[in-house]
This record gives sequence, C-alpha cells and structure tokens, in this order.
Amino acid sequence: KETSSPSLGKDRADTVIIGGGCVGVSLAYHLAKAGLKDVVLLEKSELTAGSTWHAAGLTTYFHPGINLKKIHSYSIKLYEKLEEETGQAVGFHQPGSIRIASTPTRVDEFKYQMTRAGWHATEQYLITPEKVQELFPLLNMDTVLAGLYNPGDGHIDPYSLTMALAAGARKYGAQLNYPVQVTNLKSRSDGTWEVETPLGIIRAKRIVNTAGFWARDIGKMIGLQHPLIPVHHQYVVTSTIPEVKALKTELPVIRDLEGSYYLRQERDGLLFGPYESEEKMKLQDSWVTDGVPPGFGKELFESDLDRIMEHIEAAMEMVPVLKKADIVNTIAGPITYSPDILPMVGPHQGVRNYWVAIGFGYGIIHAGGIGKYLSDWILEGEPPFDLIELDPNRYGKWTTTEYTAAKARESYGFNNIVGYPKEERFAGRPTERTSGLYDLLKSKCSMGFHAGWEQPHWFYKPGDEPGYKPSFRRTNWFDPVGREYKQVMEKVGVIDLSPFGKFKVKGTDSVKLLDHLFANVVPKVGSTNISHMLTPRGKVYAELTVSQLYPGEFMLVTGSGSELHDLRWIEEEVTRGGYKVEIENVTDEMGVLGVAGPYARQILQKLTSEDLSDSSFKFLQSRHLKLSDVAVIAIRISYTGELGWELYHRKEDSVALYSAIMEAGQKEGIDNFGTYALNALRLEKGFRAWGAEMNCDTNPLEAGLDYFVKLNKPADFTGKQALKQIKEKGLKRRLVYLTVETDNVDPEGNESVWHNGKVIGNTTSGTFSYSAQQSLAFAYVPTELSKVGQKLEVELLGKNYPATIIQEPLVLTEPTRMRLQRKGESPKI
Repeated sequence: KETSSPSLGKDRADTVIIGGGCVGVSLAYHLAKAGLKDVVLLEKSELTAGSTWHAAGLTTYFHPGINLKKIHSYSIKLYEKLEEETGQAVGFHQPGSIRIASTPTRVDEFKYQMTRAGWHATEQYLITPEKVQELFPLLNMDTVLAGLYNPGDGHIDPYSLTMALAAGARKYGAQLNYPVQVTNLKSRSDGTWEVETPLGIIRAKRIVNTAGFWARDIGKMIGLQHPLIPVHHQYVVTSTIPEVKALKTELPVIRDLEGSYYLRQERDGLLFGPYESEEKMKLQDSWVTDGVPPGFGKELFESDLDRIMEHIEAAMEMVPVLKKADIVNTIAGPITYSPDILPMVGPHQGVRNYWVAIGFGYGIIHAGGIGKYLSDWILEGEPPFDLIELDPNRYGKWTTTEYTAAKARESYGFNNIVGYPKEERFAGRPTERTSGLYDLLKSKCSMGFHAGWEQPHWFYKPGDEPGYKPSFRRTNWFDPVGREYKQVMEKVGVIDLSPFGKFKVKGTDSVKLLDHLFANVVPKVGSTNISHMLTPRGKVYAELTVSQLYPGEFMLVTGSGSELHDLRWIEEEVTRGGYKVEIENVTDEMGVLGVAGPYARQILQKLTSEDLSDSSFKFLQSRHLKLSDVAVIAIRISYTGELGWELYHRKEDSVALYSAIMEAGQKEGIDNFGTYALNALRLEKGFRAWGAEMNCDTNPLEAGLDYFVKLNKPADFTGKQALKQIKEKGLKRRLVYLTVETDNVDPEGNESVWHNGKVIGNTTSGTFSYSAQQSLAFAYVPTELSKVGQKLEVELLGKNYPATIIQEPLVLTEPTRMRLQRKGESPKI
C-alpha cells in the first residue's frame, strides 16, 4: 500500500499534473522516463481516487477510430512489460475478447471494421459461430451469427496498474504529492502558472488537468467550462459458478452488442457491466451545477438493479449459467463523460500552457497511450500523430450544460449501437450555433452536425424518401445527391457554408506572421490562395484559404471542425514570435453562401453593378461588393471546382442575400445543394480534404500538395527545413487516385488497399462519381505501386473490389477548362 507524502517538496516545476488517477500518473511516468526534470503530480486525496479504483479494467485493441487504435495498442504493449520494469504486479489478464454479432447489420458492421483493421498492426479476426463457441463454451449460440475477435484483449487491475506507473514515475524522478489539493490557479504574463495549495505555491511552466470528474472544478478556476458530466456506471460481480471454475483456460471477454453489456471472468465467477438506455441511465448532474462534494474520493453511489434488469435478462439468455449465480457485489461509481464519449486531450485554446487529459469514459485502456502521446507532444512541440477527434478545442461556447447532459445520455445509451458511416446523432440539437438560413431550410433537407452547426447534407424533393436512413450501402440520399451534383454541373446551385471557421488578422506584423506560418506565399491585396500550416516535422497541421482584403488585413478561412484547433496554433505562434497583430474570430458573426455552376456569374451579375466578367473578376480574386444591397466579401473560389463564388456577409443578412439570389436565378433553374454533393464534386476534381488526404500524419509532398508549397520563398516558414530533408530522401508513399469497380457500396475512407494478397495501403476518402458512374477514391500506396494504370484492390464490407490508379482529376476544374478552350483545345468535362 502507498504511503502518502503531503508536502510540496519544491516551489518550481516544469510541469504540474493535477490529478492522480491512471491517466495523470501515466503522464508523470512518461514525462519523467523521457528525461523531463521537475515533473510534479498533485492529488487531492490518494492515487486512484475517483473513477480509476472502481473501474472494471477492460483492455482492448479494438476501436473504430483509426489513430485511437494506436493509443489502445501502445497501452496494452506497455502493460505487458510494466511489472518487469517496475517490480509491481499489475494483474494483467489477456484471454482475448469477442464482440458478438446477432443481426445481419451487425455482421456488416464487423466487416466494415475489419477493412479498417487490415492496415494496422493489431490482430483482429472475423470468426464463425463455431469458433465463438470453442473460445467461449458457456454461450447460448441460438442468435450468434459471427464474432469479432481480438486475441490480445483482456482486463487489468486498475489499482495495481496505477501503482506500477507511480513506482515507474518515481524511479525516473517525478514527484507524486498527496494529499495536496489545488485551491487556485493563476496565469502570469510570461505564460507560467502559480499553482496554489494549502501547503504553498508552485510556479509551473505548464499545467496539465488530469483531474477526472474534478476536471470541471479545475477548469472553473481559470474561467473554462469543460463540457463534462459524471455518469453512474454499474457492474455486477457473481459468486463462484461451478461451470466457470471447471474451465481449464480463462474465458475471453464478451461484448454482447445487442444486449448492450460486457461480461468477463472474475476469479471463478463472472463480472457483468451494462450500458443502460438514455431514458434509464443516471447522470450526476448536481456535480456539474454545485461541484463535486468535498471529500468524495473512494465512495460509490447507491446501486439500482431495477435500472439494469433488461440487460441482466439478456445476459442470462446469452450466458445461461448466470441464471443460477448469486450476485455478491454491485458497483455503482462515477465515470466522466464528454458529449461524444471521447476524451479531451491536448493544449487548450485561449489559455497559454494549459493542457488537458480529461473526459475519459475508458480511462484504463487509454491511460498508457495517452500518457505517451501527451508526453511526446509536450516535449517535441507537435503531436506524434493526428488525434483531432480528441482535440479539447472541438467544443466551444455553444457547448452548454444542457447540451453536455443530453449528449452524455445519448452517448452512454448508444455505447453499443451500430456504427454506420456518415453517422448522425440528434440529442441536444440544434445548439445556439445555427446559420441565418437554418429556419428557412430545416424542413427541406437532411441536416448534418458540424462543430455545433447544422448544415444541409442533402435536400428533399417530392418522391424522395426523406430523413436519416443510415446504411453500409447506398441509401435514401444516393439519387438526390446525384440530382444535386447535376444541378451544379449543368445549371447553378447554392450551398450554406456558414460553419467555416473565419478569422480576421491585421496589424503591422500580419504579413510577416503569415509568411512564417504558411508554406505558400502571402496573397496580394484583392487575391486569395490556399495555404497550409505545417508542423516543425513538415506534417500538414491545417489548410486554410487566405485573402488579403486591404493592405495588411487578412481573412483566414478553415473547415468547421478545425476552427479552434487552427486558432490555437496561430495564437501560440504570435506569442512565441512576439508579432504585433490582432486576431479576431468572426466565425459566429459571419454567414457564408456558396454559389456554383455555369450560370453563377449570370445570376449574381443581376444583383450588382460591379463587373463580374472573367477578365474583371478573375479566379482566386476577392473584393468587397454589394449584392442586392447586402454587403459581401466575394471570393471567386469554389470547392466544387465549377465557376463559383463564396459570399461572406453578416449572419443577419443571410436570409435577404439567399432570397435575392434564389429569386434572381429562377429563369436559370437555380436550386440548393448540400455537403454530400459537394464531396462528390470535390473528389471528381481531385481536391484534397484536410482530415482525410492530409493531416498531422502526412506531409504535403506525399499528399500531392507541391503546388501550394513554396520551398524557394525567402521566409523560413515552419516545417521548411524538414520538408527539404523529406524531399531529398525521397517519398516512401504517395497519394493516388483510384476508380473502383463496386456494386451497391462505395468507399468512405480508411479501407484497406490490397495488392498480390497483401494489404499495402489505405483509402483516405471516397464517393460515387456521378460523372463516371463508378466509385472513386484517394489512397496512400507505396511509391513503387503509385503509377497510373496500376491494378489494385479495395476492400469494402469483406469483399475485395478491383481498382485502377487513374490520372487525376477525373473532371477538369472550370478554370482549367476555360484556359484550355482559350488555347483552342477541347477539355474533358
């Protein structure tokens, strides 16, 4: 047993970690092991107090998120050797685990997950009912259709794991101090922190909030409302079951997805933990409004077996020996949920040197990998790989307590729901973050959720089957999206692009700042370009469009999901370089309409006296003008690749602007289009998307972004030196453009790419091409297999489909077609 040491020991530290659960202790271990001096962890009661000590301790390689698999994998590999390294037993069992499919849709989901496992090192197999029974002989096989089997999975004792990590952390020089409560946090003008405790103050270069369900209280000290809420999670432990005791080998962990529970062997009995429906499950919302009760540490809640009765019955049906077993223990403890179940990990926008690792619904399996990931990021200035889905900055002011509660209920209740491509979840929607057109459009289309915003995915017409109908195959939106695609290619379409992240940058150093931040040149006044922010290692941190509106005054535009992710990076660079600039986030104040298609100019010209002709308003130019008395910043650019403009305006003018455009376009047959059609249009034109073809896992050269990277510009932009080295060494893989001969299923991204019976790469995004009438995908493959004409295969839902690398793009962009026409050549549409 640990002995506590309630002293500070020092008044200065490089990093102060607040919270001594498995995540905080893992971070202390990894930072100290990597050689960081002066790592101090402060825990208010004792190590593992909170959610760690009562966790069921499940460990699995499985995760639908591509890079979260790396976190899981690292954790398991670390736990396997921790006892040897620290001398502390960790109680790690690895009998494997099986997810049970008892519906045909669930079998599809397993096939969908298997194609995403092919290009990962972790072992995962789709197994037959016979194999499931062989591995878990106590199952009732009546409904079992298949199993998803991960041989290395299992469970670990959370208390022992944390103590082993603590022993390792101390061995490498970290200080773990408890009971020491953090009572206040003060940021200083130089970016350092004063961490106040009853035993004195520690000055820290950075602080990391790993405080579990106290994380909100820590955030409040500096004016942040972290969207977290404690959920009552129950699990049940049985007495000895003779049939379990008689087994020669330990049973694998079972996850019965339709019954929504996990079940594993616990000594000679079973441990069983359900996820209740959103109506029945219980939130501890009083902790959100009133804070966690003082002194709560290793306490539990009252258990409530009535709430989980239907799951108990499902488990008794699936594992009949449970019927005769006695329950010896029911645990009901708090687990912290974020709105989408995923944790928040990394530096926080708007506060210098404040990092978080909070909101862990599955802290035990994440602890090892997140400790390593954060430690690498802290020490090296950039993340080791991309985990944008865990970015704490994916939430913003729109994330209210009501929203957090509604989403946590939904996420807990949907824990074992089928994970479809293009998944939508509807609790807590809409947030306050609706565009000016939301009320006008909401009944006419299927809305998607993007960083708090509602944005049309596709529009209904008479005869369509409206609503959200998820599927692994083509579904109700397939034909309507084809109709919208045709609308833009042949006539003109209007799209609501208001969710874009929008920043204004101005000041004496604005040009110098942007020249340093971006790999592209800084656009001239009245011009726009596409620019990438790179990490020091030369990875693509972000893609933005940059417009110089007036001398030294810029507008930067990014995707909805990366608004605060990008803003944090820019703000940090401003501080580090001491640039004299002002940055204003105008995302919520500005609406954006995209108008695209052959008649776009003709229609907009009716609304303004400004000359919109090609010679007067060229591609990639921007200017202020009035359209039907509405002031807009018009940029001649379109992610559709067709003739088009993006029109930036005050949000309150959206309805007037939209109505004027729609009215002016009646004769030309104007209509709406949504983001699904936009995706098909951009893929046909060979346009890359941030988060798919490029991110912190890819460099711009392998992603085929050479055109936007000016290695010869005088400014020493971030990542320039690294890119020069990458170029010298030569690329190992390249992004290629594939047609795929499929049937009723299209690539989405992250599917395995095969050649000669081996997985050699992965797709990044895909769509059905309404122009070529076949599937289209981007994929990363080894350089030697990247030539046009190369035959490959793409795995979709358990079947390999023939694919061919083609010359990109499939359809030339409108500016390219115009250029070729002027030269007298006939371009391909």
